[in-house]
Amino acid sequence: MKKKELIYRQLLLNPETTQLELSKTLRISLSTVNNAIQPLRSMGAIQVSLRKLRVVDKEKLLLFWASIKNLQNHLLYKTRVEMPVDQLEKNMPPKILFTAYTGYKFRYKDVPADYSEVYVYTYGKGLDSITARFPESEKVPNLFVLEADKHLVQVSKNNIVPDYQIFVDLWNLPEWYAKEFIIKLKERIL
Repeated sequence: MKKKELIYRQLLLNPETTQLELSKTLRISLSTVNNAIQPLRSMGAIQVSLRKLRVVDKEKLLLFWASIKNLQNHLLYKTRVEMPVDQLEKNMPPKILFTAYTGYKFRYKDVPADYSEVYVYTYGKGLDSITARFPESEKVPNLFVLEADKHLVQVSKNNIVPDYQIFVDLWNLPEWYAKEFIIKLKERIL
């Protein structure tokens, strides 16, 4: 994940902070933090004073992050698994974090539309377990495995990425029903 994306996610999770705190938390240089927040400052999504940095428009920040995200850059593996989605979700090995449709479903115990793809982040040796359990297939994929950064692993709870990450990931999916999930998630988080 690009460093600026880490900064945007952290700002959404902690909307009142300092540039120094961001730098220390994410282990990113102050100049990188300053460079990443410039567009946010210009569009009025954040306010920066001598002592703090504050998010004043979460929606602008979230949409800006969503517009620069490219899920393909994080794709480690994709395959077709011939089983219903709920069975595929139950059969996922450890060291995964659910996002997109499944992340929303598990967090809110609801689905705004039926879906047929599962998107997960993995870390550590998780990819080895996934590829052993779900071998490669030339058919249209329905399982997509993305690379998790260390910070995402730390801020995720119950094997589900934070809501803002789910939103950004949904925003970048091609399926028509992603929009249904985005609408409902937006109502919950903004």
